[in-house]
Amino acid sequence: MAHALPGYDGACRHIHGHSFRLEVCVLGEPLQQQGHPKSGMVMDFKTLKQIVNEAFINIYDHALVLPDTTSPEVINALQIHFGNVLTLPFQPTCENMIAICVDALRPKMLPGVQLWCVRLSETASSFAEWYVTDEV
Repeated sequence: MAHALPGYDGACRHIHGHSFRLEVCVLGEPLQQQGHPKSGMVMDFKTLKQIVNEAFINIYDHALVLPDTTSPEVINALQIHFGNVLTLPFQPTCENMIAICVDALRPKMLPGVQLWCVRLSETASSFAEWYVTDEV
């Protein structure tokens, strides 16, 4: 995903990209049903991956994300030339993107499964984390 942070007082005000890494952790009781193909699992990783891809990755992967305060003419020109340009009602920082991710994933969790934590890394050393306990 690429983004720009207009008004930022550093290089990130320019359009630039990251190879984001998303980690999602869920909490629940593992199924204990002998002979069931999902026995011992809280949630099949394949199912979790499908949910994460549909709710977040497929939307933002290879997209340019800008705040909706960006000029409509600029957005239009970028869309014509490059395609996948998305706007958000705030700066597309890692912290704000993780909130979007959490809001997209929580309602998609299976019964008995809770979204526990999410980590979105922009680089190997720069990331934002969210934990369910942050909502005290």
